[in-house]
Amino acid sequence: MSQEGGGVDLDKSLGYLLKEASSALRAAMEEVLRPLGMTVTHYSCLELLAQRPGLSNSELARGAFVTRQSMNVLLQTLEREGHVTRPAEAPVGKVLPTRLTTRGRQRLEKATVAVRSVEVRMLAGMTEAEQAGAFRILRSMIHSLREQ
Repeated sequence: MSQEGGGVDLDKSLGYLLKEASSALRAAMEEVLRPLGMTVTHYSCLELLAQRPGLSNSELARGAFVTRQSMNVLLQTLEREGHVTRPAEAPVGKVLPTRLTTRGRQRLEKATVAVRSVEVRMLAGMTEAEQAGAFRILRSMIHSLREQ
């Protein structure tokens, strides 16, 4: 894996290849979301709320891989646009649970179709067995890294 001089041979680095795939996926998603006036983070936030209503700002930030501050700015925008609702005061502690509105769900439906088209394109050259294997391998890698 090491090259002369102690560096990493990028052609043989799985980590680098994963980062390149992640970057290509994000770029493709941004491309299909842009005409909808959305970013990947915007989409991720709506998708997380559809699947887990009531998440806090911190939980949404972790799920969308952004800082709490960035998520707070996004949530303020989404609330102003009528896509999410948050109570004026926390029902318990300091957590303001966020929920999608009907308008937010409609926006998410359009974005989901666009994002799904990217995923279908990404997996087009793989058989179902290869796709299942890729899922298994990636989950194993994530598990191994999080356990250490």
